[in-house]
Amino acid sequence: MKHINLDVIDLRILAELQADGALSNVALARRVHLSPSPCLMRVKALEAGGVIQRYVALASAAALGLGLNVFISISLKEQSRQALTTFEQRIAEHDEVMECYLMTGDSDYLIRVVVRDMADLEKFILEQLTPIPGIEKIRSSFALKQVRYKTALPLPAG
Repeated sequence: MKHINLDVIDLRILAELQADGALSNVALARRVHLSPSPCLMRVKALEAGGVIQRYVALASAAALGLGLNVFISISLKEQSRQALTTFEQRIAEHDEVMECYLMTGDSDYLIRVVVRDMADLEKFILEQLTPIPGIEKIRSSFALKQVRYKTALPLPAG
């Protein structure tokens, strides 16, 4: 995706929507000091340009009983395009997997998984993860405490 030049108003719109994606257009326009029609046109342009990808509701993991946040490093036996594609397709099938990154260095992939407890983690690893072909090594690290969690991206200075 190519870089899009954003002006100060676009950046204010993005900041407001990253903080509260459920804002009505009228409330958003008021916060960024525009009338509703130009504000809506700018939001639509940001959506069409791929700057705004989607709107979501962020649920509380704790409220849903998902108390264990685990980072799992996964090494594959081989680095062929087919092996990577197969792993990525299979890992994307699991709702527990919140993030998946292809890494450099010692591990091929880093995934973040949320589960209720150790029993669910064991079940996920044994029944969902290890059957994926090509996995050589699995290493888990547990988050003891969430120090910071945010979804809003840093925006350039306007």
